Amino acid sequence: MSQQVRGVVAPGRNEPVRVETIVVPDPGPGEAVVQVQACGVCHTDLHYKQGGINDDFPFLLGHEAAGIVESVGSGVTDVAPGDFVILNWRAVCGNCRACRRGRPWYCFDTHNARQRMTLTDGTELTPALGIGAFAEKTLVAAGQCTKVDPAVAPSVAGLLGCGVMAGIGAAVNTGAVTRGDTVAVIGCGGVGDAAIVGARLAGAATIIGVDIDDRKLETARSMGATHTVNSRSTDPVEAVRELTGGFGADVVIEAVGRPETYRQAFYARDLAGTVVLVGVPTPEMTLELPLLDVFGRGGSLKSSWYGDCLPSRDFPMLIDLHQQGRIDLGAFVTETIGLDDIEQAFARMHEGDVLRSVVTL
Repeated sequence: MSQQVRGVVAPGRNEPVRVETIVVPDPGPGEAVVQVQACGVCHTDLHYKQGGINDDFPFLLGHEAAGIVESVGSGVTDVAPGDFVILNWRAVCGNCRACRRGRPWYCFDTHNARQRMTLTDGTELTPALGIGAFAEKTLVAAGQCTKVDPAVAPSVAGLLGCGVMAGIGAAVNTGAVTRGDTVAVIGCGGVGDAAIVGARLAGAATIIGVDIDDRKLETARSMGATHTVNSRSTDPVEAVRELTGGFGADVVIEAVGRPETYRQAFYARDLAGTVVLVGVPTPEMTLELPLLDVFGRGGSLKSSWYGDCLPSRDFPMLIDLHQQGRIDLGAFVTETIGLDDIEQAFARMHEGDVLRSVVTL
């Protein structure tokens, strides 16, 4: 039988979110119902609310989550009721051309639950990133559930579901940061700080955090940045070059998703260096660069999808590193809140007052 639970819905573009009664159907073939224990408030949820992703309102928000599998549909073998899981929004298919070539982190046919959750009047909801976890329970594809050690706190584990994984993966997977590298990270919010953590984990010698907010720069230092630059008062390109012997950084990670900061990243890298775009732009944004500069500087211009992660590989590994004390995932949690507090959490996010608000249920 279907269940009725509380969930947070964005009813229309820029309208305040509402806590509504959500109908969660029984899991069908290949699906699972998960009892959500914690879900981070990610900037992508705000993008959904603002209509910056698409116009498929109403949205069931929330996607950076961990919880307990309650039930599964037929054909599900990788997870079972009672498993503690992190939800991921790139459930690989195993059959597309990327998967067949041994690159499942680029899967071109990731999948979600086939059934839709609804409001009590039957209105279908679009779950954010195919998850919809600002709810007491949610329906997902079983492949979106990644088992990890249940000893870790849900409020910490869930962060790997999006922002922290995106940032760490942008450095370790996409940027291929290695020992002795110089790295600059433009934008020191949750994703940018995670990129700093990833660069430090990979052995970077110099890690430069760039932002316009001194509070965020202070946090970046606590996360492992060796230097910081306030780009409101200092030219970030010149500052990065000065801090890297006049050359520019080996890897520059753009964690804002704006044309002007991408240009900064492009020119702040060394010759043959790498730029990684992990910040999420909005549909109307465009970029113009002199083609001769693109040719003449060489190197790589990359986009990082979800930190180019493979959840089944990366989530358990990062949880293990957290439990060993080698990374501190708990440092990303600024506050824990309830389902009724998400509109206020969006406001605090916009003001830069939090690294991560985490809904706990």
